[in-house]
Amino acid sequence: MTDKIVKSDAEWQAQLSPLAYKVTRKHGTERAFSHDNFPKDPGTFLCICCGAPLFGQDTKFDSGTGWPSFYAPLDDDLVGEQVDRTLFMRRTEVHCNRCDAHLGHVFPDGPKPTGLRYCLNGVALEFEPDA
Repeated sequence: MTDKIVKSDAEWQAQLSPLAYKVTRKHGTERAFSHDNFPKDPGTFLCICCGAPLFGQDTKFDSGTGWPSFYAPLDDDLVGEQVDRTLFMRRTEVHCNRCDAHLGHVFPDGPKPTGLRYCLNGVALEFEPDA
């Protein structure tokens, strides 16, 4: 993994849209179905904050939840997890290990081969098509 990226709140706010800042830096959640035109071409989904390659199009699936869903990250070292006890629930939050951006949550109800559903905020990702 590359070096940790650390910026001030002011630097993140200058770099990101208001919604991307709220979601990635303040652990917000975007509205479901706000990314119905999410790319379907071959490529990689990068962290909107630092550009780390997080998920591949080949692991993306339609979960019907209204958020982009994947069954595995490209590299387990780039996506971290921590317990989230907000909203009177116990969930597993996922974040970018390079810059600590909040990405979404992971649930144990996904498809094979992992059985996991990384339910992510589309605004936390940037799509890079294959060359």
